[in-house]
Amino acid sequence: MGFFKSLFSREKKDTLDKGLEKTKEGIFSKLKRVFVGRRTIDDDFLDELEEILITSDVGTETTLKIIDRIRERASRDRYVGSDELNDMLCEEITALLATDKDENPQGEFKLPEGRRPYVIMVVGVNGVGKTTTIGKLAHQYKKAGYKVMLGAADTFRAAAIEQLEEWARRADVPMIKQKLGSDAAAVAYDTLSSAVANHVDVAIIDTAGRLHNKKGLMDELTKIKKSMAKVVPGAPDEVLLVLDGSTGQNAFEQARQFSAATQVSHLAITKLDGTAKGGVVIGISDQFQIPVKYIGLGEGINDLQVFNKKEFVGSLFGTKE
Repeated sequence: MGFFKSLFSREKKDTLDKGLEKTKEGIFSKLKRVFVGRRTIDDDFLDELEEILITSDVGTETTLKIIDRIRERASRDRYVGSDELNDMLCEEITALLATDKDENPQGEFKLPEGRRPYVIMVVGVNGVGKTTTIGKLAHQYKKAGYKVMLGAADTFRAAAIEQLEEWARRADVPMIKQKLGSDAAAVAYDTLSSAVANHVDVAIIDTAGRLHNKKGLMDELTKIKKSMAKVVPGAPDEVLLVLDGSTGQNAFEQARQFSAATQVSHLAITKLDGTAKGGVVIGISDQFQIPVKYIGLGEGINDLQVFNKKEFVGSLFGTKE
């Protein structure tokens, strides 16, 4: 059993390393040049480090926090060489990332203990990979042995319902839908009613992916939440915001708007395999203090990973672990 677990962990790490390759090349190659022959952490070094992090889409606010932490650490710890400096950088960045109270260090798709159905409401703009993420999530939870149901509450676009239906077919899970233009809250209500009746473990609800004015967005999401709570008190258990990692600073703005419109509990960052802007994961998690729960590293149905911040930072900055 230990051998297979170790093999799975190795494959997971290889997928992570490969998926972050473009960002790694951008960040790590620059850091290497700055670290070589460095014997002191001085202002020149910190200025260069600041430029590397900002141009890697970590964000100004988070970059300045990292620089302050490195400066403070250097003032009390004896600096030895580039390996130690890289480890120091990784430790400080890892410490900045928001922590999920239900974080699964083994990287398994595992639901918290407690009531069923566990309800996940998924939000995000069109084009970020929201529907794809829902499909991959459904597949992974089903593979883990859970009974899964999807709800097509994005009734604004016909394509959204069709895409979710296709992913439901691929994941081999049931989906509740109504006709185009139906009340999204009613679809959410029907989904949870069916989930309760069929003893479903996890219900995943899609929502409209358009950023209309903030009040309109807030009203719509609030209405969906109230509708779900009539069936499952306290639902949803999670509000998962899906962001496209390749959009860099635009992802920050989307996180800001959705955080203002609803209480986002977790993040899923997609399309990290096709971008050099993976540093956005660090900045968004720190700035909004929302834990990253999943990262998308490819188009395949298995290309969604449970986020582990230590592994992510280690992969990004080329540590030996």
